[in-house]
Amino acid sequence: MDEIEALAEQDGWRTEGFAARVHYGGGDDRYSIEYYAPSDCVVYWKVKGDGETAVPVGRDTVPDPLRERIRRDLAEAGVDPAAEQRTL
Repeated sequence: MDEIEALAEQDGWRTEGFAARVHYGGGDDRYSIEYYAPSDCVVYWKVKGDGETAVPVGRDTVPDPLRERIRRDLAEAGVDPAAEQRTL
């Protein structure tokens, strides 16, 4: 099983080609988090209230518990959790 398929086994993750995505809502904030296998990195998107618009955001603006969950999911899928900290 490759890393994308393994991420699909984690709670809430869905795959799309060479990428995997999970959505997270906490308080008034909603995020879409994407892992891209070719570049081995994670991109965080903040979803606006309409649910249709998302903008990329820096990791330092994302709540630590969410970042920790993403690193844990990556590790459980066999992906180096350091990928969560890599920049494009």
